[in-house]
Amino acid sequence: MIKHMLVGLVALAISAGAANAQTTIKKAPIKPTPATDAKKMFDSYCAVCHGNDGTGNGPAAKALTKTPADLTKISTRNGGTFPDVRVRRYIEGVDEVAAHGTRDMPMWGTLFRSLNSDTDQLRIAALTEYLKSMQK
Repeated sequence: MIKHMLVGLVALAISAGAANAQTTIKKAPIKPTPATDAKKMFDSYCAVCHGNDGTGNGPAAKALTKTPADLTKISTRNGGTFPDVRVRRYIEGVDEVAAHGTRDMPMWGTLFRSLNSDTDQLRIAALTEYLKSMQK
């Protein structure tokens, strides 16, 4: 059941005869990546919205109702300290920010458990550390 959960992926489609490209979000099943390879996970699951550099400029960004967060400034927005626990809880889907309205970002904890429930916390920890390493 959860195996069939879909995640947002982006495809840029250009309509025949149209001068401008239309950005649409297509859904596809989550693709497994190594649980310890944080960069590969980021590239596979996060970069489509947050961009390869984490600044929020991924190819899907324009199709979203809310601009993706600049993940390189998490520490800056938190007074110079990286909020490890809060980031982990956000990736896992435990915490949401009600003021932001609906959450476009998938709750990765649920999706990671669908790949292998024994490695979901390892994936969340690896992604958290990767985001910590991206801070400017």
